[in-house]
Amino acid sequence: MGPRWKGKGAEAKALADPISNIVSQLQSSLVQSSSQGLLMNSSVLFEADAKQTDLLNRACFGRPVVTAEKDKQWFQLGLEEAFYLFYVLKCIKIVNENNCEIDSEELWMYMMSKKENFPNLFKAYSHLRMKNWVVRSGSQYGVDFVAYRHHPSLVHSEYAVIVLSDNNGETNGRLMVWSDYHCTLRLCGSVAKTLLLLNIDKCGENATLPSCLESYIVGERTITRWSPQQCRENQTIATGES
Repeated sequence: MGPRWKGKGAEAKALADPISNIVSQLQSSLVQSSSQGLLMNSSVLFEADAKQTDLLNRACFGRPVVTAEKDKQWFQLGLEEAFYLFYVLKCIKIVNENNCEIDSEELWMYMMSKKENFPNLFKAYSHLRMKNWVVRSGSQYGVDFVAYRHHPSLVHSEYAVIVLSDNNGETNGRLMVWSDYHCTLRLCGSVAKTLLLLNIDKCGENATLPSCLESYIVGERTITRWSPQQCRENQTIATGES
């Protein structure tokens, strides 16, 4: 199942403005302005200037927050988005409610306290982002993420992503029997998405420090529903005269 572009000219627009270039511009702008986000419960609030607002929207990081301050634009970053900007791109700092800067180890432990499966989810998120996929929450489809080839205004999401790990019996309670696969594949088919399973192999590493991510290995597997009507070979039935 290939990309489904939204309207005439959408593919050309995407090719002329690659996600990799947009993210690079965003990274440069955030570094130059010494940007910082405020850690608030299960998200990070980030104040952006006009240029950064445009780049954040085009790169699909966070969601705009409507406030009464007309001269300011705030974005709400999810945990994976915030940690990607902080730890991988190294373009923002994150502070607590006392305006004290949080280091990577403290932030890692905090995010794991909010999401028990955060190490696996973040490794999957960063794996796709580093391949220049736009990654958004997949909760509305019952999956972890959905992946877009470019901005959602130009193309429909191509993959429904589920993150799994076989280490220490971590099956996440999903896809444990064939009926689970059948239901998930029917759902993906109904919304024209391919099911992508990302299996995280921790290689025996404990998730006590963010540096453990370097040892993690991501296995990719796409699963599609088999249709006998489509796969049956054409057979010619010979009839003889009696």
